[in-house]
Amino acid sequence: MKKILLFTLILLTITPLLALAQKKAITGIVTDAASNAPMPGVSVHIKGSNLGTSTNAKGIYTISAAATDELIISYTGYKTITVAINGRSKIDITMVSDIAQLNEVVLIGTRSAGRVKLETAVPVDIVNVGKAASVTGRMDITDILNYSAPSFNYNKQSGSDGADHVELGTLRGLGPDQTLVLINGKRRHSTAFVSVFGTRGRGNSGVDLSSIPTASIDRIEILRDGASAQYGSDAIAGVINLVLKKTTGVFNANVGYSGYYDPAFNSGKSVVASQYPHGGAIDGNGITIDANYGLALGKNGGFINFTGDYAKNGKTFRQTHDTTTSNPKALPINPYRRANGDGSAESGTFFFNHESPLAGTRTTLYSFGGYSYKASDDYAFTRNFSGRPERFPTDNSGKIIPVSGIIFNTPDGESYYNPIIRTHNTDLAIAVGAKGTLGDAWDWDLSNNIGNNKFHFFGYKTFNASLGADKTNFDDGGSEFLQNTSNLNINKHFGNIMQGLNLGFGGEYRYERYKIFSGEEGSYKNYDPTGVKAAGSQGFPGYQPGDVVNAHRSVEGVYVDLEGDITKKWLVDFANRYEHYSDFGSNFNTKLATRYKITDNFNIRGSLGTGFRAPSLQQINYSSTFTNVQGTVISEVKIAPNYSPITKAAGIPNLKQEKSKNAGLGFTFKPMPELSFTVDGYYIKVTDRVVLSGQFSADDETLDPTFTNALKNLHVSSAQFFANAVNTTNKGLDVVIDYNKTIGANRFRVLFTGNFQTMKIDKVNYPPILGTTPALRETFLSEREKKFILASAPPQKLSLNPEFSHKSFTVGTRFTYFGKVVIDGYGDGTTLTPTVPTDNGSAQLPDQYIYSGKVVSDLYFAYKVAKSVRVSIGADNIFNVHPDLAYVKGAKGWAYNNEPSGPFDAVQMGENGRRFFARVGFTF
Repeated sequence: MKKILLFTLILLTITPLLALAQKKAITGIVTDAASNAPMPGVSVHIKGSNLGTSTNAKGIYTISAAATDELIISYTGYKTITVAINGRSKIDITMVSDIAQLNEVVLIGTRSAGRVKLETAVPVDIVNVGKAASVTGRMDITDILNYSAPSFNYNKQSGSDGADHVELGTLRGLGPDQTLVLINGKRRHSTAFVSVFGTRGRGNSGVDLSSIPTASIDRIEILRDGASAQYGSDAIAGVINLVLKKTTGVFNANVGYSGYYDPAFNSGKSVVASQYPHGGAIDGNGITIDANYGLALGKNGGFINFTGDYAKNGKTFRQTHDTTTSNPKALPINPYRRANGDGSAESGTFFFNHESPLAGTRTTLYSFGGYSYKASDDYAFTRNFSGRPERFPTDNSGKIIPVSGIIFNTPDGESYYNPIIRTHNTDLAIAVGAKGTLGDAWDWDLSNNIGNNKFHFFGYKTFNASLGADKTNFDDGGSEFLQNTSNLNINKHFGNIMQGLNLGFGGEYRYERYKIFSGEEGSYKNYDPTGVKAAGSQGFPGYQPGDVVNAHRSVEGVYVDLEGDITKKWLVDFANRYEHYSDFGSNFNTKLATRYKITDNFNIRGSLGTGFRAPSLQQINYSSTFTNVQGTVISEVKIAPNYSPITKAAGIPNLKQEKSKNAGLGFTFKPMPELSFTVDGYYIKVTDRVVLSGQFSADDETLDPTFTNALKNLHVSSAQFFANAVNTTNKGLDVVIDYNKTIGANRFRVLFTGNFQTMKIDKVNYPPILGTTPALRETFLSEREKKFILASAPPQKLSLNPEFSHKSFTVGTRFTYFGKVVIDGYGDGTTLTPTVPTDNGSAQLPDQYIYSGKVVSDLYFAYKVAKSVRVSIGADNIFNVHPDLAYVKGAKGWAYNNEPSGPFDAVQMGENGRRFFARVGFTF
């Protein structure tokens, strides 16, 4: 913490020392050439610098600049303008519409003042979040990006112990924690949650993008290239940078509604609807309300921009309608997870973005951050009395103690209850800093960024059967993660070296802390002296005192980045970064990227680099214990932290960093002003990926006695571990084709994005003790778990988005093809790899579910009904397409033998079907 205080002291003292170079205020108004109307939200920044502002509601800007500076004025759909100040104090600008150009200046992937996205050395996507959100019912950023970026993948989880409540996406088929997320170029902290059960990315954490309000974001830049040498840990797959709004004097508000109308799989339409909880004909009803407003500060282009939002969505309920064996679209009654579908959630978020140039100086103070709270509620797996009576509260004669509203009875005589997992997800972050220019155009940026996430579990409408029927709500404990990052970045552009050379260098200090706090005693304890009754809160047993963790570490890093225009056509970028972690050691990474202009409209680009991802504090320290009762023997099943004596007895070494080698090669082509192509291939080889192993039993006689004795001495019946277990290779190709044409009042746009990829598991790194037999190797990392790793890299995702606008009216469609995915079920436990018996008992079949490729079609309409009011309506997945059913042909009796115990696994297209939406936007 001393280093944090030191950086803060430097921040407070350096500003007046660096405010040396004098500037004066430049002001002006920006107007549209066609209508002569003022243009709010236009970006104005100083060329070769990171200082900038934007116009207010009246199109007016104010910025501090030197007499010899140049201004760059840019706005999506308009030609970018560069203007020399030449000593002037008032400069009015007229912008010419050019929707075909869309040459947004990107800030990610370069330390210079930014480059046009088609001329960068590595591929960068730019997503206009406001536009994307206005024409869909998808409510959070992760889901929006799934339909906007070619190699971004997201699977909505269901029934997965907390993963239902956190939205974690992946880039280029890698894990959720192998993509670095920035806000305004500053590292964003990850969630405290660890994906453990029932989810993709098992053993991973990541950044929960849903904690950031969509309305606060101007645009999202997605760097699709390994960038650890530039930005540090987690950037193996790439970087996502969220750029916050800077607008002032403009009030924007949106109110939206969405709901699922799925007559094909809504549980309420089933012939056995009495077996299932269900909602109405339209379920998953959601509302969103957001507002954004900015105030100008001072006379030098300062601003503070505020955003608030509120969202609430209801549960969905999905089962097959028919139970007829001969019907290929039917499945038997689902007793395992009767309330299958998405959980409900209610959230509120507040964010701000601020900059204040200091009058008469070349220094700007800035800050940004916010608070979010999300309360989620989801059904866990069903408890059936006929299958596990020890999980129910019973009287002395063994009869169920009825509890109204929790325990239900079916027409066929079954009694059941559905435990509910509730979570409170609280997030707070703030960044403060100062940036400016010193001397002969030396740009500097000093900042401190702190963020904290708390993820708290609660059991609701459930029981600790050993405690009786009176208590039905439990505090299950949770986890908390804090990250504080201080950094200093320095840049200098040398225009007289070659055709321009940018030197960037700097340092970073990061402090991280991870906690697990226990739940109340009733959430985990067994109160039954006979050991017959199940212990702990059903659905999600509470964290126990033995799981409590308070771990921390520090990280120091330095980097240097050289970006040079060798000639007017040839750009080269070279970066090196060294980081030291207090808990596992050091790492050095390098990257070389280049772009060559064959012609003015055809560029070739490529990159080579190494990367790394440090094992997270969550992975090193995660601990979870739940009680297993067999007869009168009570024992514990333990996910053991990396330093545990159990882990050491299993022969698992200390976790080390994941390492990568990556290469990229591609081109950009703009054969005409209205049409652009980008094609980029990539190769990513990752060694020592951290995953969660399977469970090893203390009764397994094939294991080393040293290990099994360690388990028995600690009264642990089974244990599993985090380990650097897998080496993988990803190969892929990203394609983006963008066509825009304006003819009078008519505008046409067709956008195609495509991702083609393959992933291969090169090697599994078995610990000597846990990999001596085929059965132990299958336990350590099963074929089923390998399929989940591979399913994170679907072979194709293609999207076609044609759109037509006439004056104030817009109509568009979006066709998204999700490629085939193959996932294994659990099997029946009789064979090494998952198999199940046929319904007639004549054979064993592979327990494999093939989800064929399918197209999801969206349709939307938008109309500007008044100068300040815009209305959008439409439907996502208008043809109500669903994944293939998860069962083995000829073995329907083993249906629901998958992760969510539902008709489908969690795949990209989701399971909820058609969703209608309506949205009204206001601008004043």
